[in-house]
Amino acid sequence: MIARVLVDGQAGDRVSALDRGLGYGDGLFETIRFLGADAPLWPRHVLRLEEGCRRLGLPMPDPVMLLAEARAASHGLAGSVVRITLTRGVGARGYKPPGQPQPTRIVAAFDPPPHDAAAQTAGIRVRLCATRLGVQPLLAGLKHLNRLEQVLARAEWDDPAIGEGLLCDADGLVVSATAANLFAVFGGVLATPTVDRCGVAGVARAEILAVWPHAQARPIMLEELQRAEELFLSSSVRGILPVRELDGGAFATGPVTRALQAHWRELGF
Repeated sequence: MIARVLVDGQAGDRVSALDRGLGYGDGLFETIRFLGADAPLWPRHVLRLEEGCRRLGLPMPDPVMLLAEARAASHGLAGSVVRITLTRGVGARGYKPPGQPQPTRIVAAFDPPPHDAAAQTAGIRVRLCATRLGVQPLLAGLKHLNRLEQVLARAEWDDPAIGEGLLCDADGLVVSATAANLFAVFGGVLATPTVDRCGVAGVARAEILAVWPHAQARPIMLEELQRAEELFLSSSVRGILPVRELDGGAFATGPVTRALQAHWRELGF
Protein backbone atom coordinates (compact mmCIF):
# COMPACT_ATOMS: atom_id res chain seq x y z
CA MET A 1 0.00 0.00 0.00
CA ILE A 2 1.23 3.52 -0.81
CA ALA A 3 0.92 5.76 2.23
CA ARG A 4 1.75 9.09 0.61
CA VAL A 5 3.58 10.39 -2.47
CA LEU A 6 5.34 13.71 -2.94
CA VAL A 7 6.49 15.00 -6.33
CA ASP A 8 9.00 17.83 -6.05
CA GLY A 9 7.86 18.33 -2.49
CA GLN A 10 4.13 18.56 -3.27
CA ALA A 11 1.47 15.94 -2.63
CA GLY A 12 0.62 14.14 -5.86
CA ASP A 13 1.52 11.12 -7.95
CA ARG A 14 1.83 12.54 -11.50
CA VAL A 15 4.93 13.33 -13.55
CA SER A 16 5.30 14.59 -17.09
CA ALA A 17 5.07 12.09 -19.94
CA LEU A 18 8.23 13.76 -21.26
CA ASP A 19 10.25 13.01 -18.12
CA ARG A 20 13.56 11.36 -18.99
CA GLY A 21 13.17 8.92 -16.13
CA LEU A 22 10.14 7.50 -17.93
CA GLY A 23 11.56 7.79 -21.44
CA TYR A 24 15.11 6.55 -20.87
CA GLY A 25 15.43 5.33 -17.29
CA ASP A 26 17.60 8.41 -16.82
CA GLY A 27 17.87 8.63 -13.06
CA LEU A 28 18.53 6.99 -9.72
CA PHE A 29 16.57 5.69 -6.77
CA GLU A 30 17.04 4.74 -3.13
CA THR A 31 14.86 2.35 -1.14
CA ILE A 32 15.14 3.18 2.55
CA ARG A 33 13.83 1.40 5.63
CA PHE A 34 12.36 3.84 8.15
CA LEU A 35 11.52 3.09 11.78
CA GLY A 36 9.14 5.89 12.61
CA ALA A 37 11.05 9.04 11.70
CA ASP A 38 14.46 7.36 11.84
CA ALA A 39 16.39 5.62 9.08
CA PRO A 40 19.46 3.90 10.59
CA LEU A 41 21.24 3.61 7.22
CA TRP A 42 20.31 7.10 5.97
CA PRO A 43 23.95 8.35 5.75
CA ARG A 44 24.88 5.40 3.53
CA HIS A 45 21.91 6.03 1.24
CA VAL A 46 22.95 9.67 0.90
CA LEU A 47 26.53 8.69 0.04
CA ARG A 48 25.36 6.31 -2.70
CA LEU A 49 22.94 8.88 -4.11
CA GLU A 50 25.69 11.51 -4.14
CA GLU A 51 28.01 9.14 -6.00
CA GLY A 52 25.26 8.31 -8.50
CA CYS A 53 24.56 11.99 -9.12
CA ARG A 54 28.26 12.65 -9.62
CA ARG A 55 28.65 9.86 -12.16
CA LEU A 56 25.45 10.65 -14.07
CA GLY A 57 25.95 14.42 -13.97
CA LEU A 58 22.76 15.12 -11.99
CA PRO A 59 22.39 17.92 -9.45
CA MET A 60 22.32 16.38 -5.98
CA PRO A 61 19.27 17.43 -3.96
CA ASP A 62 19.80 18.82 -0.48
CA PRO A 63 19.93 15.76 1.86
CA VAL A 64 18.22 17.74 4.63
CA MET A 65 15.32 18.45 2.27
CA LEU A 66 15.16 14.80 1.18
CA LEU A 67 15.04 13.60 4.76
CA ALA A 68 12.26 16.07 5.58
CA GLU A 69 10.25 14.87 2.57
CA ALA A 70 10.84 11.22 3.46
CA ARG A 71 9.62 11.88 6.99
CA ALA A 72 6.59 13.76 5.69
CA ALA A 73 5.67 10.91 3.33
CA SER A 74 6.02 8.29 6.05
CA HIS A 75 4.50 10.35 8.86
CA GLY A 76 2.27 8.30 11.13
CA LEU A 77 3.72 4.94 10.11
CA ALA A 78 5.54 2.95 12.79
CA GLY A 79 7.65 1.42 10.05
CA SER A 80 7.88 2.10 6.34
CA VAL A 81 9.87 1.70 3.17
CA VAL A 82 10.51 5.04 1.49
CA ARG A 83 11.57 5.18 -2.13
CA ILE A 84 13.31 8.32 -3.35
CA THR A 85 13.42 8.57 -7.14
CA LEU A 86 15.50 11.24 -8.84
CA THR A 87 15.26 11.72 -12.62
CA ARG A 88 16.94 14.15 -14.98
CA GLY A 89 13.54 15.75 -15.46
CA VAL A 90 11.80 16.83 -18.64
CA GLY A 91 13.89 17.09 -21.78
CA ALA A 92 13.64 17.20 -25.57
CA ARG A 93 13.25 13.96 -27.52
CA GLY A 94 16.55 12.16 -28.02
CA TYR A 95 19.28 10.75 -25.84
CA LYS A 96 21.30 13.94 -25.48
CA PRO A 97 20.80 15.15 -21.91
CA PRO A 98 19.78 18.77 -21.30
CA GLY A 99 22.62 21.10 -20.48
CA GLN A 100 20.93 22.39 -17.34
CA PRO A 101 18.66 19.63 -16.08
CA GLN A 102 15.78 20.33 -13.73
CA PRO A 103 15.50 17.02 -11.88
CA THR A 104 12.19 15.47 -10.87
CA ARG A 105 12.09 14.27 -7.27
CA ILE A 106 9.58 11.60 -6.20
CA VAL A 107 9.30 10.46 -2.59
CA ALA A 108 6.86 7.61 -1.84
CA ALA A 109 6.23 5.74 1.40
CA PHE A 110 5.04 2.13 1.53
CA ASP A 111 4.17 -0.33 4.24
CA PRO A 112 7.20 -2.51 5.05
CA PRO A 113 7.13 -6.21 4.15
CA PRO A 114 5.83 -8.41 6.96
CA HIS A 115 8.49 -9.81 9.27
CA ASP A 116 9.33 -13.36 8.21
CA ALA A 117 10.68 -15.03 11.34
CA ALA A 118 10.97 -18.41 9.60
CA ALA A 119 13.18 -16.97 6.84
CA GLN A 120 15.36 -15.15 9.37
CA THR A 121 15.80 -18.31 11.44
CA ALA A 122 15.80 -21.22 9.01
CA GLY A 123 16.89 -19.39 5.85
CA ILE A 124 15.47 -19.21 2.35
CA ARG A 125 15.70 -21.25 -0.83
CA VAL A 126 17.48 -19.56 -3.74
CA ARG A 127 17.55 -20.56 -7.41
CA LEU A 128 20.10 -19.77 -10.10
CA CYS A 129 18.65 -17.46 -12.74
CA ALA A 130 19.21 -18.01 -16.46
CA THR A 131 19.27 -14.24 -16.99
CA ARG A 132 22.83 -12.89 -16.99
CA LEU A 133 23.83 -9.36 -16.08
CA GLY A 134 25.51 -7.26 -18.74
CA VAL A 135 28.86 -5.66 -17.94
CA GLN A 136 28.90 -1.85 -17.82
CA PRO A 137 31.52 -0.37 -15.46
CA LEU A 138 30.18 3.17 -15.95
CA LEU A 139 26.94 2.17 -14.21
CA ALA A 140 28.26 -0.57 -11.93
CA GLY A 141 27.38 -0.10 -8.29
CA LEU A 142 24.70 2.52 -8.94
CA LYS A 143 21.04 2.05 -8.17
CA HIS A 144 19.93 3.52 -11.49
CA LEU A 145 16.45 3.30 -12.97
CA ASN A 146 17.29 0.65 -15.59
CA ARG A 147 16.11 -2.54 -13.85
CA LEU A 148 14.94 -4.66 -16.81
CA GLU A 149 17.54 -7.36 -16.14
CA GLN A 150 16.13 -7.79 -12.64
CA VAL A 151 12.56 -7.76 -13.99
CA LEU A 152 13.38 -10.55 -16.46
CA ALA A 153 15.21 -12.55 -13.81
CA ARG A 154 12.36 -12.26 -11.33
CA ALA A 155 9.89 -13.39 -14.01
CA GLU A 156 11.73 -16.72 -14.23
CA TRP A 157 9.93 -18.26 -11.26
CA ASP A 158 6.55 -18.15 -9.57
CA ASP A 159 7.13 -20.70 -6.83
CA PRO A 160 6.46 -19.07 -3.43
CA ALA A 161 8.87 -21.56 -1.85
CA ILE A 162 11.75 -19.86 -3.70
CA GLY A 163 12.79 -16.72 -1.85
CA GLU A 164 15.26 -15.22 -4.32
CA GLY A 165 17.20 -15.73 -7.54
CA LEU A 166 20.97 -15.60 -7.96
CA LEU A 167 22.44 -13.61 -10.84
CA CYS A 168 25.77 -14.10 -12.59
CA ASP A 169 27.42 -12.09 -15.33
CA ALA A 170 28.26 -13.41 -18.79
CA ASP A 171 31.62 -14.72 -17.54
CA GLY A 172 30.08 -16.85 -14.82
CA LEU A 173 31.03 -14.54 -11.98
CA VAL A 174 28.45 -14.35 -9.21
CA VAL A 175 27.07 -10.83 -8.77
CA SER A 176 24.01 -10.70 -6.51
CA ALA A 177 20.42 -11.74 -6.01
CA THR A 178 17.67 -9.94 -7.92
CA ALA A 179 17.04 -7.53 -5.02
CA ALA A 180 19.84 -8.16 -2.54
CA ASN A 181 23.58 -8.53 -2.27
CA LEU A 182 25.25 -11.88 -1.59
CA PHE A 183 27.80 -12.87 1.05
CA ALA A 184 29.64 -16.15 1.51
CA VAL A 185 32.02 -17.53 4.12
CA PHE A 186 35.07 -19.45 2.93
CA GLY A 187 37.46 -20.85 5.51
CA GLY A 188 35.97 -18.54 8.11
CA VAL A 189 36.56 -15.45 5.93
CA LEU A 190 33.57 -13.38 4.82
CA ALA A 191 33.47 -12.42 1.13
CA THR A 192 31.07 -10.67 -1.24
CA PRO A 193 31.25 -10.33 -5.04
CA THR A 194 32.78 -7.16 -6.42
CA VAL A 195 30.34 -4.82 -8.15
CA ASP A 196 32.79 -2.86 -10.30
CA ARG A 197 31.53 -4.39 -13.58
CA CYS A 198 27.80 -4.70 -12.88
CA GLY A 199 25.40 -5.00 -9.97
CA VAL A 200 24.37 -2.65 -7.18
CA ALA A 201 26.55 -1.62 -4.24
CA GLY A 202 23.90 -2.06 -1.56
CA VAL A 203 23.90 0.03 1.60
CA ALA A 204 23.44 -3.07 3.78
CA ARG A 205 26.45 -4.52 1.97
CA ALA A 206 28.42 -1.36 2.76
CA GLU A 207 27.44 -1.61 6.43
CA ILE A 208 28.61 -5.23 6.63
CA LEU A 209 31.93 -4.48 4.94
CA ALA A 210 32.49 -1.62 7.38
CA VAL A 211 31.78 -3.55 10.58
CA TRP A 212 33.09 -7.05 9.85
CA PRO A 213 36.88 -7.41 10.26
CA HIS A 214 38.78 -8.65 7.21
CA ALA A 215 35.67 -8.95 5.02
CA GLN A 216 36.61 -9.15 1.35
CA ALA A 217 35.02 -7.84 -1.83
CA ARG A 218 36.42 -10.00 -4.62
CA PRO A 219 35.42 -11.94 -7.75
CA ILE A 220 33.60 -15.19 -6.91
CA MET A 221 32.93 -17.88 -9.48
CA LEU A 222 29.72 -19.89 -9.25
CA GLU A 223 31.69 -23.11 -8.79
CA GLU A 224 33.45 -21.65 -5.74
CA LEU A 225 30.15 -20.64 -4.21
CA GLN A 226 29.12 -24.27 -3.91
CA ARG A 227 31.99 -24.77 -1.44
CA ALA A 228 30.94 -21.96 0.90
CA GLU A 229 30.43 -22.70 4.59
CA GLU A 230 27.69 -20.06 4.90
CA LEU A 231 25.62 -18.05 2.45
CA PHE A 232 23.37 -15.09 3.19
CA LEU A 233 21.73 -12.16 1.44
CA SER A 234 21.78 -8.56 2.60
CA SER A 235 19.09 -5.98 1.93
CA SER A 236 18.36 -2.63 3.51
CA VAL A 237 14.66 -3.59 3.48
CA ARG A 238 14.76 -7.29 4.36
CA GLY A 239 17.90 -7.39 6.48
CA ILE A 240 20.20 -10.42 6.73
CA LEU A 241 18.63 -13.51 5.16
CA PRO A 242 20.40 -16.87 5.55
CA VAL A 243 20.43 -19.09 2.47
CA ARG A 244 19.62 -22.67 3.36
CA GLU A 245 19.49 -24.01 -0.21
CA LEU A 246 20.89 -22.98 -3.58
CA ASP A 247 19.63 -25.04 -6.52
CA GLY A 248 19.42 -28.15 -4.36
CA GLY A 249 22.68 -27.63 -2.47
CA ALA A 250 22.25 -27.25 1.29
CA PHE A 251 23.94 -24.66 3.50
CA ALA A 252 24.01 -24.22 7.25
CA THR A 253 23.27 -20.94 9.00
CA GLY A 254 26.57 -20.34 10.78
CA PRO A 255 28.11 -18.00 13.34
CA VAL A 256 28.99 -15.21 10.91
CA THR A 257 25.42 -14.94 9.67
CA ARG A 258 24.03 -15.00 13.20
CA ALA A 259 26.49 -12.34 14.38
CA LEU A 260 25.52 -10.02 11.54
CA GLN A 261 21.83 -10.59 12.22
CA ALA A 262 22.54 -9.50 15.80
CA HIS A 263 24.29 -6.37 14.48
CA TRP A 264 21.24 -5.65 12.34
CA ARG A 265 19.03 -5.80 15.41
CA GLU A 266 21.42 -3.48 17.25
CA LEU A 267 20.89 -0.92 14.49
CA GLY A 268 17.23 -0.95 15.45
CA PHE A 269 15.78 -3.11 12.69
